[in-house]
Amino acid sequence: MSYEDNARIINDDIFDLVNEVFAQERSSGNIERRVNFFDTYNDYFVLTDDGSYSISSKEINHKVETLHTSTGAISESFEKFIRPMKFNYDEDIAILDICAGLGYNSSAAIADFMKHSKANLTIDMVEISKATFACGLLVPSPIPEHDITKKAIEDELIKQDYAHVSLEKAEIPENISLNVYIEDARQTVQRLDDNAYDAIFLDPFSQNMAPELFSLEFFKEFRRVIKDDGIIATYTSSAPVRAGFIDAGFCIGLGPIFGRKQGGTLASPNPEMLDYSLPKNDEIRIALSDVAIPFRDPGLNNDSDTILEARTEERHDARHNTKISSAVKTPIFLGDEMDDEKLKRRVERNLKKMNIPSTTSPEAFYIVEVEDDYREKQDSMNNSTYRILEMKKRLEKVKNGEIIF
Repeated sequence: MSYEDNARIINDDIFDLVNEVFAQERSSGNIERRVNFFDTYNDYFVLTDDGSYSISSKEINHKVETLHTSTGAISESFEKFIRPMKFNYDEDIAILDICAGLGYNSSAAIADFMKHSKANLTIDMVEISKATFACGLLVPSPIPEHDITKKAIEDELIKQDYAHVSLEKAEIPENISLNVYIEDARQTVQRLDDNAYDAIFLDPFSQNMAPELFSLEFFKEFRRVIKDDGIIATYTSSAPVRAGFIDAGFCIGLGPIFGRKQGGTLASPNPEMLDYSLPKNDEIRIALSDVAIPFRDPGLNNDSDTILEARTEERHDARHNTKISSAVKTPIFLGDEMDDEKLKRRVERNLKKMNIPSTTSPEAFYIVEVEDDYREKQDSMNNSTYRILEMKKRLEKVKNGEIIF
């Protein structure tokens, strides 16, 4: 199976149907099946609470999910990817949309831009699957600006001889430039200019499905192409993803909570662009636990299984050596009295392997002392990234016996 086939995430049946419809369009010029596709196969489209449609995924770990939250597909785009941004609407804006999918995130960005600005907007949309982009043409537009995105997608699909007939009639405004890349985002990002983007939307289906799009090396490319005041937004609250951003030179903060129990992640070279700290326990686990070992893809060319297997091995090597075991969420109990004796024994057994005698030892208090100054509203001096890096340093000192209590 090719990387492209493995990377696409839409349902197998709709993937085959979409390819068949556009193959027929290419061979005969017949547009009837494309025009009627949604009505004919609407069982494959999932109506979300705000009236916009999502699509079912292929079966992953014996589960079929949708590409968007049931709370609202287009609302998710506005809440998670537009609301956190701090655009200067008096200046031109450039956005990189990774895993552009149906085009909702870019469409939300266009709507927001047209409401606030008369300057120029450039969006580079990247998606590996032609069929997924084609689904963006077939789904009803949730907002008028989606028709603009559809036009750009259709033009590129025709250029690449996937579609044959131009059906989208929307005109792309003169001050908006939409560039569509249908390829592996890792290859795209290496060709992009330095210091080019005000925002990056990172929206792969999941870290376990596409760890290559959450790797430390991929984030280092983001650090190169984003502006100093730029913001990256992603839906995930994953510890390895957040740790990867920090290792790549970003500051991190909490993203909006929408359709999930936890907020997503925001990253920026400038801590002043990030308003809210991560939850305390998230900071502690990222700083101290093997769960925060990042995904690695040194050549930006490894497959998902290789990356996941390498991370599993690295976690094993780090556990009890450079990181506290993530078992029973051990690090979050540092500095706390524990009433559950059975759990306490397990936690303190893990801690002693890192030269930490107990949860209430001087070593434990020293490591997490920085959390005493925790504030939900962060600033350039007191923020999640600072606390995480400081706790990492303190753990290393304790483990190496550099601190005498």
